[in-house]
Amino acid sequence: MEREKEDMPCTRENIEPENIYPREECGVFAVHGDNDAARVAFYGLFALQHRGQESAGIVSSDGHEVRQHTGMGLACEVFGEEELSRLPGTLAIGHVRYSTTGASTIVNAQPFLVRFENEYYALAHNGNILNAQNLREKLEARGSIFQSTMDSEVVIHLMAHHLRHGLEEAIIASLSRLKGAYCLVMMTRNKIIAARDPGGFRPLSLGRLNDSWVVASETCAFDLVGAQYVRDVEPGEILIIDETGLKSLKPFPQVRHTHCIFELVYFARPDSQVFGRNVYTCRKRFGHELAREYKPDVEMVIPFPDSGVYAAIGYAEESGIPFEMGMIRNHYVGRTFIHPSQQMRDLGVRVKLNPVKSLLENKSILIVDDSIIRGTTSRNRVKNLREMGIKEVHMAVSCPPTVYPCPYGIDFSTKGELIATKKESDRAIAKHIGLDSLHYLSLDGMIKATGLDKGCFCLACYDGKYPVAPPKNINKHCLESCR
Repeated sequence: MEREKEDMPCTRENIEPENIYPREECGVFAVHGDNDAARVAFYGLFALQHRGQESAGIVSSDGHEVRQHTGMGLACEVFGEEELSRLPGTLAIGHVRYSTTGASTIVNAQPFLVRFENEYYALAHNGNILNAQNLREKLEARGSIFQSTMDSEVVIHLMAHHLRHGLEEAIIASLSRLKGAYCLVMMTRNKIIAARDPGGFRPLSLGRLNDSWVVASETCAFDLVGAQYVRDVEPGEILIIDETGLKSLKPFPQVRHTHCIFELVYFARPDSQVFGRNVYTCRKRFGHELAREYKPDVEMVIPFPDSGVYAAIGYAEESGIPFEMGMIRNHYVGRTFIHPSQQMRDLGVRVKLNPVKSLLENKSILIVDDSIIRGTTSRNRVKNLREMGIKEVHMAVSCPPTVYPCPYGIDFSTKGELIATKKESDRAIAKHIGLDSLHYLSLDGMIKATGLDKGCFCLACYDGKYPVAPPKNINKHCLESCR
């Protein structure tokens, strides 16, 4: 996938490898009933690290005391034996974050923890609440004092206004006010709560670990901690887990499902089960459909690792063209890698991927990748391939052109930065990148590969049909949410 911004200043924030990708802001994990809940949560966050590398946090409870630890960086940087030993208890919720709303500071690290009327409430959230600013202004006018700039904190303040009616009613009343995408886990001294927005934009799953319950953004976290997947938390469902067991509430009117298809295209780990589909298998099927739509005369198929590997395997299977790992990824590029000069910044694209010259020289190749966002990185990589003497370079992309920004929790560029909106045709994009030809998977082909009905997906980044109305100035909103 191409994701690098042009003219990006050389700062730690901007040159870390994660910042050249479209990103989602977080992953959440919860466990109830395990004697070492915080450690289980840590490993769950470790499995979800791809969903956010900015900060990590865990809140635990032993039924009496509630304890918290958060920090900036990866889960393995934030938590060690000493930190985990200070988080005893049988309940825990955890969070890994990349900010799409709120600044990148420790005060915005989650889970949030507050004490209100002799009870603790902790919350961790994945998604983007579109009306958060409006709700915040109303709450502040009523006396609420916010501790962070995160949209997630709005939920806690809404609940505080309704807790006199009981916890369940407070949760229902609060979530009924939200517009947008959310998956959240909450914790009191003795309860875990999980909730998913009525459209089901983001994935959230329920699992069983011996006699305990676990909840996670993706099922790959269950595999790591040894839990068994039970089912998805349903869109619009609220789960309350305590010592008596599991209680399911479905208080909201049913609406059309709006699963984010980009989870299947790129975000979710390939070993996860998302929206009832195995991600690895789905991405291979994207490659199958690509091969049925587009088959240039080439000698080999190569992916841009790692994101293009699975679709490339599927393409090679369907087309019969040999698959080769013609680009080798350096997996040891550190998060704090800083380019010391402009010359080194120009070479930055080679730090992560390097071609196998003896394999590719004088060959005609097809590159498979999962998407093109801005075009800059793809252009630089193709330029490097041309310089080493490749005869022809074609590209197949396993999703349609991304032409609209996402207000639901994905850090896509504003519309003006997306290459598919700046160039009038696929041929113009191919020329800009330096390709002999370019083909995007059709919308129908992508949907067919999922095996699901088109009506259950949010496809707004491709067709501009937003299932939940975004702010009037979506470009401004998306720009601000990515600061």
